[in-house]
Amino acid sequence: MKIVLTQDVAALGKAGEIKDVADGYARNFLVPKGFATAATRGLIKQAQERAEAQHKRELKTRGDMESLAQRINGQTVRFVVKVGEMERLYGSITNVDVAEKLGKQIGAEVDRRRVELGDPIKRAGVYSVVVSLGKGLEPRINVVVEGEDSESAATPAAPLASGAKTYDGVGQAATDESA
Repeated sequence: MKIVLTQDVAALGKAGEIKDVADGYARNFLVPKGFATAATRGLIKQAQERAEAQHKRELKTRGDMESLAQRINGQTVRFVVKVGEMERLYGSITNVDVAEKLGKQIGAEVDRRRVELGDPIKRAGVYSVVVSLGKGLEPRINVVVEGEDSESAATPAAPLASGAKTYDGVGQAATDESA
């Protein structure tokens, strides 16, 4: 018996598909539960038209994703952030940050869930990141994390007063200016 599925049925098919099943399976289970209806010429034609339209949409989406992948592939996203000892960041850079910056750079929206960063970036350096666009499209980008120039912040605005001491990072007096 030919049927048209009205809902997805595990191990049988997806909604809108035309299937040939045993008469008893259709009459006793699929039709009474509302999973399918008996196939008529009109329903078969509608199902075929829906399948063609879906196929066209998928082709267009695939084309859009391929062009986006070409624009994304090889891009370099640069972050300049404050860093502390051992090049550790104050905070971190997440997939949301990368997606926003990449989107601004290429002029198209990039979904944060597609940026496969793994763990947030917590150190300065260069990272290779995959942007998964689905169906085998996985362009790579480079994420460069640099520390801000801390020299201007470390240089005092006024000269040290007589008798003032400077300190290294651990609280020990580094120099005594009184001599």
